Amino acid sequence: MPPIKTKYIFVTGGVCSGLGKGTAMAAIGAILKTAGYTVSVMKMDPYLNIDPGTMSPYQHGEVFVTDDGYEADLDLGHYERFIDEPLSRLSNITTGQVYQKVLQEERQGVYLGRTIQVIPHITAEIKNRINDAAARTKPDFLLIEIGGTVGDIEGEPYLEAARQFHREAGPDQVLFILTTLLPYLDTSGELKTKPTQMAVRELHRMGIQPDIILARADSKISKDLLEKIALFCDVPLANAIPCPTLKSIYEVPLDLESYHISKLIFEHFGLKGKKPNLKEWSTLVRRMRSAKARKVMVALVGKYTAHGDAYISVHEALKAAAAFQGVRLSIIDIDSEKLEERDAKEWKRLRSANGIVVPGGFGNRGIEGKIQAANYARENKVPYLGLCLGMQIMSIEFGRYLLKTKEVNSTEFDAEVKNPVIHIIPEQRKNLEAKYMGASMRLGAYQCKLDVNTLAYDAYTAKTSHAVPMDNKSGAVTISERHRHRYEFNNDYREKFVEAGFVFSGVNPEKNLVEIAEIKDHPFMLGTQFHPEFQSRPLRPHPLFRDFMGACAKR
Repeated sequence: MPPIKTKYIFVTGGVCSGLGKGTAMAAIGAILKTAGYTVSVMKMDPYLNIDPGTMSPYQHGEVFVTDDGYEADLDLGHYERFIDEPLSRLSNITTGQVYQKVLQEERQGVYLGRTIQVIPHITAEIKNRINDAAARTKPDFLLIEIGGTVGDIEGEPYLEAARQFHREAGPDQVLFILTTLLPYLDTSGELKTKPTQMAVRELHRMGIQPDIILARADSKISKDLLEKIALFCDVPLANAIPCPTLKSIYEVPLDLESYHISKLIFEHFGLKGKKPNLKEWSTLVRRMRSAKARKVMVALVGKYTAHGDAYISVHEALKAAAAFQGVRLSIIDIDSEKLEERDAKEWKRLRSANGIVVPGGFGNRGIEGKIQAANYARENKVPYLGLCLGMQIMSIEFGRYLLKTKEVNSTEFDAEVKNPVIHIIPEQRKNLEAKYMGASMRLGAYQCKLDVNTLAYDAYTAKTSHAVPMDNKSGAVTISERHRHRYEFNNDYREKFVEAGFVFSGVNPEKNLVEIAEIKDHPFMLGTQFHPEFQSRPLRPHPLFRDFMGACAKR
């Protein structure tokens, strides 16, 4: 039986995917949190992968990593940014995980010879995971997104589990929200509600009646269309909420609350909810909209730039930092392969930027272009932020400059290189040799001790930074950041690098592994072995992104 205290909100999608279910759910979480409630979230992904860790960024966008080392759907990044709470593996379910658990139990004889079926065994496991998440996190509200769209074959077990959950917990404990598209027909010049009606009818077939409908469109939605949705979909008019496309996802909490969505939720659950305080969100949106702010251009040098979601946490971290610094951000996507090919137009675009970011990635395609970008940043004093692979790129470039040879590389790209300044750590070698790719990296949160008198130390200890533990006597600071990689800086080269002006400003105290590197006598050239973008928040930008953007604004 579900814990009684927690209220459950299921969010489903209709007509097509990519409508912004995750953004809408995250925004609702932010609204509820500003009203004084505790909030947690879950994402149910109907695909058969165990997790998104082995998926190509072209297929599924960014892989987000939680503190406990879970490789998650990028929607978990949205959730964390909006509700400002660290999530864990409890917040993501995939069909692969569910079937794996049930089949393992069948092999172990747990079901005592019974026939294993989707109903009740698969649906029971889905409900167990919802209950487990609620029991462990104990939130006032648990928001649950069912991936895909209503009518997808692979999503039916989740909808059936939600229907059963609603019956078992009681209608006063569960609320259903449907996010659906109103397509625009150019020939008739109007938005159409029929697909939304069909999506609701499909939910009815599953035994679910949506309580709130979020109607998505790229243009203004008239009242008569909302009245039509309310009539044919059996919801009160106030519960048919228009959700036109906005300039920024951070406007969504303000837009939804303008239609009193918190009041609708509180009334459904019989709560005397407080009025949400969205002042900070209003300030953020105002800063992002400021036309008078100075424009700052940041070049994002990668090989997945054609896919908008591949570096989504990096994009959002840069936006938050720009809003904090009071500047207008323009991200220039740079194809590192074109830099490698000495494409004149691509190099011109790179040189127009106020700063350069080289994000994470795998494989040797486009690597030399990234190294050339790091060389340009170092020699021309252009602010540079290297994230995971970006730190390794920065190290390779400096090693070539220091040792006066191109025989400097990572063993990921050249296994026989003479000077492997980046190499695989021993505990990861066995995974690579076994060709076991899933969850086989250094994953999750690890500690990093900062050196004083460094850019990193100054960033993390600034008054506007995320709270970090500090030793009151020595002033030493230890931070925690999230990782996703197999390769590390080779400590055999540390002494030579230090002598030449390379600063190791952050080190993992348990394993003596390099976490942060900087270039001395450079306005801002810093690389991290971890992924700081995963802990940046729109209302609390990450200190390294914040200071990087500050350096870009001065150039």
